[in-house]
Amino acid sequence: MSHHTQRGIDLRSDTVTRPTAAMIAAMSAAPTGDDVFAEDPTMNALQERVADMFGHESALFFPSGTMANQAAIQVHTQPGDEVLCGHLSHIYHYEGGGIARNSGASVRLVGHGNGTFDADQIQAAINPPDAHYARTSLVAAEDTVNKGGGAVWSLDALKDVRAAAKRHHLPFHLDGARCWNAQVARGASAADLPMWRSYGRLFDSMSVCFSKGLGCPVGSVLIGERDFIREAHRSRKVLGGGMRQVGILAAACLHALDHHIDRMASDHVAARRIGAAAAANACIARVDPVESNIVIFHLADQVPAEVMRQDAETDGIRCFPFGPHAIRMVTHHDITEEHIDRTCAFLRGWKPLQG
Repeated sequence: MSHHTQRGIDLRSDTVTRPTAAMIAAMSAAPTGDDVFAEDPTMNALQERVADMFGHESALFFPSGTMANQAAIQVHTQPGDEVLCGHLSHIYHYEGGGIARNSGASVRLVGHGNGTFDADQIQAAINPPDAHYARTSLVAAEDTVNKGGGAVWSLDALKDVRAAAKRHHLPFHLDGARCWNAQVARGASAADLPMWRSYGRLFDSMSVCFSKGLGCPVGSVLIGERDFIREAHRSRKVLGGGMRQVGILAAACLHALDHHIDRMASDHVAARRIGAAAAANACIARVDPVESNIVIFHLADQVPAEVMRQDAETDGIRCFPFGPHAIRMVTHHDITEEHIDRTCAFLRGWKPLQG
């Protein structure tokens, strides 16, 4: 773990993880080929495994979750259509306006405070079949909801939203960047394939990210039926996502599927510890419910988030301002028990210096 401690305690995101020695060994040993010709055996194995794991026919690797989501939206919509998504959605807030730029579609935001939404909200937001209105053509959920503090959807809510979408013949897409965390929070183990498949079948398409809690250096996979993935392949090409000997990246993902899913439960325990330490400090007004590996807390008395960020950094702890008076901390596999102890001690004792 020595290379982890050299850079202090980095809780800015679970994307800062670095590949373990075992993952690097798997990458080094991977057979490769040209994936644009669909001739990379390791990548083909990954795509088949992930499609099967989530109960779908086909899957396609992308360099990023943003590109995977954007390709999915392109396939599901036509220019001028409208996408229904949660008001905290990554696809809306953090993908550079890509829905408008790449697909020419507009967005209708719905949802509860934590970024989830329900079937009634979808029903109310679907436009009538009248030429005055944009054509509603896609419902998109995010699980866990990053901006909602890592909120985990209830499966019943997802089923109800799916049923509402189906009644209106609308496809249902999942931005499942941290769906691994959501499933582990629901009690799924890596070996429990029926639980992963029944979850995956709730969606017509889904993106899953390997470079967050699973600790891979790069990559997301888009999952769906064969015809959908064939069209997504065209979008990936246009977006510049075709790559060559990517078996070395696929090997990292396969290693993570074998070794890094079940350990995520410890990230969730660590996040709850951080949340409890923050809640014990009167200088922190409130902590969002901690449901997975993300902790978001709000500073009292309008203290700027930057003040705490600097104090934490002085203490060797890196965190992320998440709004003018909010801080996000994210646990991951490069964080040790000692890191958590130190972070909790900092949070319990922190006071902003009075100007």
